[in-house]
Amino acid sequence: MGNNKKKRDKKEKFISAVRQRRTGIVHLTHNDLDAAGCDAIHRRKYGRDIFTIWSSVGGFINNLKNVSETEGKGDILSISDLGYQKGIDRYVRKAVSNGWKIEWRDHHRWTDEEIKETEGIVEYLKVDTSVCATGIVAEDLMPEDRSSAEIAKVVCDYDLWRHNDPRSKILGEVCTKRKNLNYVRDCLTEGIMIDEEIEKIYSHIEKEKNEAIEKSIKKTKIYQGKYKIAFAPLYGYPSETAHAIRDRMGTDIEVIVSENGRFSIRSEPPVSHLIAKEFNGGGHPPAAGGSFDFKFTDKMVFKLLKKSRYFKILSRKSENITAES
Repeated sequence: MGNNKKKRDKKEKFISAVRQRRTGIVHLTHNDLDAAGCDAIHRRKYGRDIFTIWSSVGGFINNLKNVSETEGKGDILSISDLGYQKGIDRYVRKAVSNGWKIEWRDHHRWTDEEIKETEGIVEYLKVDTSVCATGIVAEDLMPEDRSSAEIAKVVCDYDLWRHNDPRSKILGEVCTKRKNLNYVRDCLTEGIMIDEEIEKIYSHIEKEKNEAIEKSIKKTKIYQGKYKIAFAPLYGYPSETAHAIRDRMGTDIEVIVSENGRFSIRSEPPVSHLIAKEFNGGGHPPAAGGSFDFKFTDKMVFKLLKKSRYFKILSRKSENITAES
């Protein structure tokens, strides 16, 4: 009862905040560096008072559902860096029927059917897998703005795993902590990439990250089949943890799991997005995210033993998945 009341209170507070928005722009985006870049450019375009919703992939449908229950009054609901998910069209339609004008910019993999269906509902849709979401937003909203172009360049360097610009690694790791998103976003909005505070946060994160990776590696479980798959508990830094596991254990696929069942998946063969789709998720061929449907018992088993029946389920499903040509 107490947990249900907390959820209701949280939802009511969220909806109330959306209703009290001060501008005609609500920006629903992811919760990483690419999202911070998208939001910074939105603010360079529309001003600092836009209403921003940071969302995990797993929380996307619920956040959109909550927004769809409010009156849009002709305002723009801008979605960025969040891909299509099964069943989401229901809430897209509901939001439109409640007066929201939806603009959606994303760089994850969509099927032709998903694009066609969504284009028939929203005001504007752009899907481009060749750049990061910030790159799409910069080109669309601020095409002549040099600072926006620079933001997109740095963000894409990190988000597309290019790693040519040392600033991108610093910003990317700082943004693995949700509490830092607003600060980084505000700096980017001003055209500032790195400042003393960001460097200080990064230094602290580096030490914490190395400890978290070691902790995850000690609890890693390997499933060998068509692919060598590692499952490890998340203590922070999913991408870095996955890469460390691959380097040490020679795995093909790494699944980093949090206690609520949400997971990040990385893979050498380009199949992450295909596996994630089997678990209500999506993303890119080398990196994606999804969610195991953890019940109470699943949560307890994983919390205590760092294992789950879903490890075998995912491993079995991966046997039938082959990289797209």
